[in-house]
Amino acid sequence: MPISVTLCPEERRKPLPEWTQALGFGRLFTDHMFLMDCHDGNWTNPRVTPYGSLSLDPAAMCLHYGQEIFEGMKVYLSPEGRVLGFRSRDNFARMNRSARRLVMPEFDIELAYEGLRELVRVDRRWIPPKHGYALYIRPTMIATDAALGVRPANDYLFFMIASPVASYYPQENDNLNAVKIYVSDKYFRAVRGGTGEAKCAGNYAASLASQWEAKKAGYAQVLWLDALERRNVEEVGTMNIFFVKNGALVTSPLNGSILPGITRDSVIQLARHDGLTVEERPVSIAEVISGVVSGAITEVFGTGTAAVISPVSHIAFCGTEHQVADGQAGPVARRMYSELLGIQYGRREDPFGWVTVLD
Repeated sequence: MPISVTLCPEERRKPLPEWTQALGFGRLFTDHMFLMDCHDGNWTNPRVTPYGSLSLDPAAMCLHYGQEIFEGMKVYLSPEGRVLGFRSRDNFARMNRSARRLVMPEFDIELAYEGLRELVRVDRRWIPPKHGYALYIRPTMIATDAALGVRPANDYLFFMIASPVASYYPQENDNLNAVKIYVSDKYFRAVRGGTGEAKCAGNYAASLASQWEAKKAGYAQVLWLDALERRNVEEVGTMNIFFVKNGALVTSPLNGSILPGITRDSVIQLARHDGLTVEERPVSIAEVISGVVSGAITEVFGTGTAAVISPVSHIAFCGTEHQVADGQAGPVARRMYSELLGIQYGRREDPFGWVTVLD
C-alpha cells in the first residue's frame, strides 16, 4: 500500500533544540506524523502529514470506553550517521497483541514499519546527534466511532508521533543515576486475566494515584505487588524489575498481569549470552527486603524503552526505607546498559539481529 507524504512548509518547521542543553523527555515533537485509518477491519490511507491536532467527535468511543493502545520505541543515530531502529517490528508485534486483548483491529507490521521509515526519513534532522539521546517514537491506536454503547468500535485511527529525548531519568555525563522506589500495598496495577499484559492507556491511569503518593513522599516510581495475594513483586510503574541475587539475575515471570517488555527480553537474552544465570520466577517482597538487608541482593534495576536501565538505590516498604548495597548503580546494571546502548547505536556487534537500518 503506497504511503502518501505531505511535507510541512518550510516556514512552519520548528527550530531544532540545542543538543548540548538538557533535553528532557517527551516535551518536544517533530514536524510530521504518520496516520492510517481503519473501517470494519480494513486499513486504508497510510500517510505522513505535518504534525497537528486530531479532530475527534465528542462521542468518539476512545473517550468513553478506553479502547486505546500505544507503544514506545527509539531510533538512534550511529557514529557513522546511519539511522538505526531497535527491535521496531517486535514493538509493532506487541502492539498487535494489545489490540487483540482490547478487541481492536490488527495491522500489517510491514506497513507500519514502512510508515516508521517514511516518518523518520522526513524528520531525520530531529534525531539527536548525541550518545544517550534518541528519537522516541509513539505509535498509538484509538477507537473513533461516534457512538455511545459498550462494544468494540468499527472505526479506528492509528498514528505515530516522534519526540527527541534524553534518558527518562536525568543522567549526568552518561552515568547511571540510581532512583528510589516505593512499594505499594494499597493500590494495584493489574490482575491476571485483566489487561496488565497489554499496553493500554487504562493501565497507566490506574497507576496514577499510587504514583502521585510516591512522588509526594520523594520516590521516583512505584513497585507493584500482585493483586491476588499481595505477596510477589510484579513490575515498576514504567519498567520491568530485575534483582541480582547471589550472582544470578532474577526477574518476575510473565504471568498475564505483567507487560512483556522489549527491553526486559533484551536484557535476559544479553545476560544469558554473556554467561549469566537468569531466573524467571516469582519473587516475594519478603525475599526482596530480606535479601537487601542481608546483602544477598546486591543490585536492583528497572528496564524499559524510555529509561533503558534504571538502577534502584532504595526500596521503601511498610514505612521503612532500605538501601540497596551502596546505593549506586552496580556492575550488572552498568554492563547491561553499556552493551544495550552499544548495540542500539551501532557501536557493538549485534548478535541477535535487533538493529535495522531505517535510512
